[in-house]
Amino acid sequence: MDEIFDIFLLEAIVNGILFGGVLALLSLGLNLIFGVVDVVWICYAELVMFGMYTMYWLAGVYDVPILLAAIAAIGLVSVMGLLVHVLIIAPILGSPPINQLLATGGLLFFLQSVATLMWSIEFRNLGLKLPILEFNEMYFSYARLLAFGVALVGMAAVYLFLTRTYIGAAIRAISQDREVMVLMGVDEKKVYWVTAAIGGGLAGLAACLLVLQYDVHPFVGISFGPITFIICVLGGLGNMLGGFLAAFILSIIISIGGLYSETEWGYVLAFVFFIIVMFIRPQGLLGKK
Repeated sequence: MDEIFDIFLLEAIVNGILFGGVLALLSLGLNLIFGVVDVVWICYAELVMFGMYTMYWLAGVYDVPILLAAIAAIGLVSVMGLLVHVLIIAPILGSPPINQLLATGGLLFFLQSVATLMWSIEFRNLGLKLPILEFNEMYFSYARLLAFGVALVGMAAVYLFLTRTYIGAAIRAISQDREVMVLMGVDEKKVYWVTAAIGGGLAGLAACLLVLQYDVHPFVGISFGPITFIICVLGGLGNMLGGFLAAFILSIIISIGGLYSETEWGYVLAFVFFIIVMFIRPQGLLGKK
């Protein structure tokens, strides 16, 4: 009995790690935007929702090859990210933070309403029958395993872009000292645009991976938005490494909680852990005071 219990626990931990890959991808995009632009996009998960709908309509309804549909979804959400910055964020960059939060929060409800009017509240899915993999009496979702691998590749690509290119170096520099970099001739507006597009592209990539596992509907962002924001705060807002670490910690807690009880209790335990850490380290796991 103990051996079977250990297998179930190990299975829950591995599934939590696999789920953490997509959460880490989402937190990377949000942390990147906050670290550079210094604005938290409350509507970030709604961009993911539009990417999931793009995948559904192209691959699920019009039979576009799934790889081409994914490229289109990533491109569309990347453009949406750029438009969010140009039309919503840029005009209020100098305003108090509460105004910025209200603006992106209002955009959240606007995007939900648009999706509801266009596609109703019906749950839709791609209808793909992906296999379940068995290993040593443990079972893992092929979709989750694929999502984990692609998420790691996407995060590695972003890391290489930030460390091996001029614009990537400018993004990292502005995130560290915005005032000095402007004095040194860095085009702040261009860096903001590139950052918003990359952040949107990461949301689009996450949408392509999530639609393989979940139904899409106008309020699907509620399932991922709050946990993504909590991950970013837990790791330290703007700290990409901290967000990466926090994503896996919380996803494992959620998975283990779901093993012993309902999945919802896993989220409760993750939130309790978040509150405890905030009392001990208000700046987050790897955040600076």
